[in-house]
Amino acid sequence: MGIVIFEDTRKAELEDFRQMLLSCAAVQRRKDDDGFKRRENTLATEDGGDALDRMVCVTSGVSYLGIAIVNHLLVNGYSVRIIVDNEEDVDKLREMEISGEMRLADSIVEVVMAKLTEVESLTEAFQGCYCVCHTCAFVDPAGLSGYTKAMADIEVNASKNVMTACKLSPSVRHCVLTSSLLACIWRDDSLDEFPPLVDHKCWSDESICMSKKLWYALGKLRAEKAAWEIAKDGHLKLVTICPGLVTGPEFYNKSPTSTIAYLKGMEEMYRLGLLATVDIKQLAKAHVSVLEQMKKTACGRYICFDRVIKRDEEIRVLACQTGLNLNASPIVSTTEDTLTPQFELSKTKLDRLLLASATPPRCCQ
Repeated sequence: MGIVIFEDTRKAELEDFRQMLLSCAAVQRRKDDDGFKRRENTLATEDGGDALDRMVCVTSGVSYLGIAIVNHLLVNGYSVRIIVDNEEDVDKLREMEISGEMRLADSIVEVVMAKLTEVESLTEAFQGCYCVCHTCAFVDPAGLSGYTKAMADIEVNASKNVMTACKLSPSVRHCVLTSSLLACIWRDDSLDEFPPLVDHKCWSDESICMSKKLWYALGKLRAEKAAWEIAKDGHLKLVTICPGLVTGPEFYNKSPTSTIAYLKGMEEMYRLGLLATVDIKQLAKAHVSVLEQMKKTACGRYICFDRVIKRDEEIRVLACQTGLNLNASPIVSTTEDTLTPQFELSKTKLDRLLLASATPPRCCQ
């Protein structure tokens, strides 16, 4: 089963990518730029100096999240290798080439075609990168259903392939995997055994995800568990980020499938106090901050969100942004405007890391 990408969504992604590159070029442009670089899949050693020493590979690099991560990496002086899965995407990126627009300072932007279904292809694509950001961006082959049960298997297999390729690539030492908050929150809330605090230590229950047909949550949960299983021997350092619903400018139009899929079960998440969102820029910043701290203290899982929806008005706004119809749903109360949640989300671990990464060395204070 192939992965089908809607043309309108792809055009929006590519336009965002083009604008991102132009904004980077506007900050600083090298006089000796030679434009877009297409890297062939080869195991040959490249002498790229300091730029390649800071080379990070981003899978699904033209997705809504992928674009934001690439942008944040470039602004922070990293070189980036973007994975695309077909020649058409490579051609479209090449068409966007404007002299100098794909470089920032001493950074390099490369595009390489590789299949997430092929370990050998990924292993070659990762050659020369010290870190891989696997953003797990997929589109439902069935089209309009948001995320089918079959997608969970695709998600897991891609995660396994990426992790295996990372371990086989001699240069890769770190991997940042984008999971989901949904991999933490779906448990049997009728039981009294769970503490009220939901943090990075919590895992969703696969049986609950299956019984409620929460395929997106199931896919993210299994994909993250598979990644941890492969990384457990210590050769490859893995960190996972579990974000809430990703929002930002036109987020629904640019990422409709994942938005619809995430919001399945929205009523229960809202009632339990577990419906959280995160702005795309904040999420990209979190990815890069975690990546930078992996040589120091960053480890394990990190929950990422910037708002928990607890008011009826907030959920009405979200419904308007996503086109969801709440008229026939009991999700919005007619008597109370503020929800009293059963659980409380915590991102204390990520907040501490972000604070540490923002604090200058003592000698500079």
